[in-house]
Amino acid sequence: MAMTEAVSLAAGARSRIRSIGRRGAARLVAWAGDEKLSLWLVAGFVVLHVVLWTVILIRLRAAQDVHFDVAEAFAWGQKFLLGYGKHPPLSGWVAGLWFMLFPVTDWSTYALAMVTVGVGMMICWAIALRVVDRRRAFLVVVMLAIYPIFNLKGFKYNPDLLQLITLPLVVLAYLDAFEKRTIRSGIWLGLAGALALMTKYWVLTMIGALGLAALIHPARMLFLRSPAPWVAIVTLVVAMVPHFIWLKQVDFVPFRYPGDTYSISNHIQSLELVLVYIGHNIALLALPLVVVAVALAWSPHAWMLLRRDPRAFVTQPWSRDANSDVRMNQARNIWIVQGIVAVGPLIGALVFSIYLKTDWGISLFFLTPLAVVAIPQLRLRRAALVRVVATWLVISLMVLVAAPLIVPITMLRNAAGQFTYGSHSQLARELTELWHQRFHSHWKVVAGPTDVGEPMTFYSPDHPMPLTPNEIWSSGLTSLDEAKRYGFIGICEVGGWNQQACDAWMKQNSAGGEGMVITTRRFFRGSAMAATEWNVFVVPPANREAPE
Repeated sequence: MAMTEAVSLAAGARSRIRSIGRRGAARLVAWAGDEKLSLWLVAGFVVLHVVLWTVILIRLRAAQDVHFDVAEAFAWGQKFLLGYGKHPPLSGWVAGLWFMLFPVTDWSTYALAMVTVGVGMMICWAIALRVVDRRRAFLVVVMLAIYPIFNLKGFKYNPDLLQLITLPLVVLAYLDAFEKRTIRSGIWLGLAGALALMTKYWVLTMIGALGLAALIHPARMLFLRSPAPWVAIVTLVVAMVPHFIWLKQVDFVPFRYPGDTYSISNHIQSLELVLVYIGHNIALLALPLVVVAVALAWSPHAWMLLRRDPRAFVTQPWSRDANSDVRMNQARNIWIVQGIVAVGPLIGALVFSIYLKTDWGISLFFLTPLAVVAIPQLRLRRAALVRVVATWLVISLMVLVAAPLIVPITMLRNAAGQFTYGSHSQLARELTELWHQRFHSHWKVVAGPTDVGEPMTFYSPDHPMPLTPNEIWSSGLTSLDEAKRYGFIGICEVGGWNQQACDAWMKQNSAGGEGMVITTRRFFRGSAMAATEWNVFVVPPANREAPE
């Protein structure tokens, strides 16, 4: 009797759980399609994604320092300039504003990265609403949340990541201008284009794709005969005038940076890099696309269907009937733009022998989920939407729980202590203390390669301005004259890829200074990384001798 009662109670509990699950799923689907509630659903989902993955990144990277790209953005944000040598200024400005509000700590950099992708997701939802119905638009957002660029791979804030805000803004403004064809929409498009250009010059890839889409689209003449595109061009040029003036003042140095850094003469190497780029981005996109494909094809009797007719398992989400959920006029724009930015860089890299970095694809495939969801023959069943959301939640929670177990594994794989696994934060604290003891003043300038100097700027409480030796595209944050006037600490990593050139520069510019070797080692929960040696040069302020 007692056993029967226990079984009955368990069955009742399972029934209640299933009932709650069904009601929750029905509510999710209803809210996703509701004109008023969909905004709150998407915003709540994005906030949850940002919070979850900020915590995940903090736990996953607890044994590391921040990436030097992040430290570089922080350094740029210490002074609001019109450009920072390698790149336009927007990423530095955003970092500067962020760290006015949040402490200079590792966790706040991961929060900045996730807030960046979160804002990008909201803009992508606004784009999707111009192309598909609200349920499909929500599916696009969830697919982006599963896309590793918007979670695990989006851990470092830099100009590439910031493009996930500015490029979707450009696309949104273009779709608006293409539809409305008014002067106001043209102004918005021009301003969005200028904002994107102030992020990174690489955005010309997307701007060029939008221009080609406007010329290829069947409704091109309606757009080209309107004032919108021409007002946009004028607005963009006018908005960029201050930056153009800065470019002239620095002799267009930023344009020398990619040529000097990423130009290669070996066509075989160029082809290999293109193939790596293709494979890398296909692998990243595969996760959300496979999840959605399975969710769409799955049904309660999927295994029976798969055994009886494997083709039906693949074909059942498709239909040739008319689909009012997709606005074909705007969908064509999305397909054209995504196709161009997917293929264009590959052709350019092969023709001009460019070192095509995999990171350059970070900002170019955010339209892929929408391009797939906007296929009119694709039918979105309500259950599929719930399955995709559930998959995102399961993946996120699994990584959250597994993070403490993953950290020791990554430490073993990076036992040499390079880059983020080095002990830059420890070195910054030691050198700050050394400077204070010797000169009783703030440490104002650090000289060293970007991957060494910028972490000092981030981790030292004094936040010294970085000076990179032998770099023609100087950030403009400080100069050699200022370094000699205020004094500086020069740092070269022993065994580093550029140690010889770094040491030579230090010896040439550290007259009256003191050289020393400092060894640091990173520890985490009782485990030690490899020791790192640093050649350190302490140069006192002008007219002041270094103490003996």
